Amino acid sequence: MNRPTTRFNRREFLLAASAGALAPALAQTNASAWAAVEQAARGQTVYWNAWGGGAQTNNYIQWVAQQVSTLHGITLQHVKIADTADVVRRVRAEKAAGRGAGEGTVDLVWINGENFAAMKREALLYGPFAETLPNFRWVDTEGKPTTLNDFSVSTDGMESPWGMAQFTLFTDRQRLPRPPQSMQDLLALARNQPGRITYPRLPDFHGTTFIKQALVELAPDRSALARPVTDAALAAQTATLWPLLDALRPHLWRAGRQFPQNAAAVRQMMADGELLLAITFNPNEAANEIAAKRLPATVLSWQFEKGTIGNTHFVAIPYNARAKPAAQVVANYLLSPVAQARKADIAHWGDPTVLDVPRLPAAERARFHAGALPGLVMKPAPTLPEPHTSWVDPIEKEWTRRYGV
Repeated sequence: MNRPTTRFNRREFLLAASAGALAPALAQTNASAWAAVEQAARGQTVYWNAWGGGAQTNNYIQWVAQQVSTLHGITLQHVKIADTADVVRRVRAEKAAGRGAGEGTVDLVWINGENFAAMKREALLYGPFAETLPNFRWVDTEGKPTTLNDFSVSTDGMESPWGMAQFTLFTDRQRLPRPPQSMQDLLALARNQPGRITYPRLPDFHGTTFIKQALVELAPDRSALARPVTDAALAAQTATLWPLLDALRPHLWRAGRQFPQNAAAVRQMMADGELLLAITFNPNEAANEIAAKRLPATVLSWQFEKGTIGNTHFVAIPYNARAKPAAQVVANYLLSPVAQARKADIAHWGDPTVLDVPRLPAAERARFHAGALPGLVMKPAPTLPEPHTSWVDPIEKEWTRRYGV
């Protein structure tokens, strides 16, 4: 009776022994391959197309440029953009014009969501490359599954994670000691405090995110949101969304007849006491604002206890990039513990890390221990995945039809 088990275990042992013998050779091969990439990267110039609308972001990218110059002999040029969709259109036009490998104007792009889905669908990206980066081994792919799944579209190694974002609310605890813990709670608060709550007008990103949070919370079948939208799915999954927004509207700021243009306006109205709360997609924003003395230290941040939607932002390399080796080295440096810790530090940016910090070596792990700063989320909630990118456009159109006038 024991013989089959004995043979099976021996086979398992032999397989494991073979794998163990191969592991050092494989590691050496990977190290040699990466050394070749680093060698090819020296002397190259990387044109990184990235949003240029924030001083902290720009300063951080400039710091990265200094580091990769010193460490790898790479020149990093920040091409400041206002909308990543413009980059997608440019690369698309280059492909239509027949500009092939090594003939593009973009080497690296800060990207996620609809723009990534479009570039992947149209074969405008180089790769897969992300999971071959040496520092990718530290990425928290289990606790932060959006590092492998961008708005319900598998990344397939075509973009490298860089930072995290999650729907977060903040308020002054002196005005609102018991923050709402769901969209239904928020509706109840609005009824008790009419005119003290609002959200940005769609298609502002934060306004759309507010609506998507309500959609994800209320959808009868949340799994349907991970698939491309259909008319039937849209009708079924928003059947509870619009009644909630209808009920909320008359209790909003200015009775829902007007909406602020962006999240910054909402934040300022909250700071002035006109509103009770503000929203953000950066869990560290309130801590940043407190450190800059634009918000009082009594402001607290929180996320709904059952979870809020979140995503990861990435860097990707276009198919026709001129400096593919250097772009990969830059992407790898962005995943290094030193670069991730600096980015997560509110003194420099305050953008949450994609790394699994507890798995890091002790010396690297210590870089992330910032302590309990005022305004930080003290009890992070589960991250709920974004709906598939195809849901955004019909939801924004329907919101505009109902509430945009």
